Amino acid sequence: MKKAKTPTVDELRPEYKLSDFKSPGVRGKYLARFRAGTNLVRLSPDVAAAFPTEQAVNSALRAILRVAKRARA
Repeated sequence: MKKAKTPTVDELRPEYKLSDFKSPGVRGKYLARFRAGTNLVRLSPDVAAAFPTEQAVNSALRAILRVAKRARA
């Protein structure tokens, strides 16, 4: 049994003014927090398949860093 379609009522006003809000928006308010946040890296699907968890990726990268430090010395 199909549901009866209810007419959608648009309760929003067609236009809003900044004076309608308590305080004006601040450009870049959260920029510093955003930049200090996490460092996300998207892995290719084949690489992601080899590392099922975040911990697996981190341990592999740490191992590579240790080898690279030894190779420099």
